[in-house]
Amino acid sequence: MDIARCLDTIDRLCLRPFPARHAWSDVGRAGPGYFMAELHTGEGEETHGERTADDAEACKEAVAQRLHRRWGPVPAWGMLTLRVRGLRGEEIPEPWASLSHLTDEAYVWQADGTGRWVAVAVADRDPADAIRLLAVVTDTDPP
Repeated sequence: MDIARCLDTIDRLCLRPFPARHAWSDVGRAGPGYFMAELHTGEGEETHGERTADDAEACKEAVAQRLHRRWGPVPAWGMLTLRVRGLRGEEIPEPWASLSHLTDEAYVWQADGTGRWVAVAVADRDPADAIRLLAVVTDTDPP
């Protein structure tokens, strides 16, 4: 995993206009007010293998360290509360609803000078899916 490439993708998404409709972009899912980029995927690797999970976590931490230096340190934010709030009928806006179903925790920063939020997380909740390192860039405040 190339940390510089991950950071470059995040930087580009902080400047790129959001699409008007839900669609796929060159980096992953996108919709009004957000991008959800797959920075790395364990496709072709052993699904939910120990090495794949460790690699994704290590990359997430490496990207997070650089973003902590850039925008200030933040604690990991647990997604369980959002899942529970959604199950109780509360409307959780995208991309936060999807992120909460894909991940257990994320680092979340407000990107200086852009008005956008950036989240970095490992999608590993579905054992049938490849483990993915995700970056979310959105103008929707975290709920």
